[in-house]
Amino acid sequence: MIFKAVGDRRPYPEHGYTPRQWAEIPPRQVRLDQLVTTKSNLDLNQLLADDSTFYGDLFAHVVEWNGTLYLEDGLHRALRSALHQRSVLHARVLVLGDTA
Repeated sequence: MIFKAVGDRRPYPEHGYTPRQWAEIPPRQVRLDQLVTTKSNLDLNQLLADDSTFYGDLFAHVVEWNGTLYLEDGLHRALRSALHQRSVLHARVLVLGDTA
């Protein structure tokens, strides 16, 4: 399995981060098998497009909440990494406080 789990929603509270705020978080490596997706569907055109990151952030967005890493944005980047036999992804990781 590529990911820890495949989800179809964001179980964590709304964080309200803007693209500018995401850009302030330094990227780090995250293992694909530690990620839970927040989308269960992917547009193949987005996955296969040569310019899929031209208008967006170069790094995936991950939210760490209650000890779990959720892939919020960048599913196509994660799948490209897996297709290239890479087990890690460079991502910006936003750590949200625990609710417990």
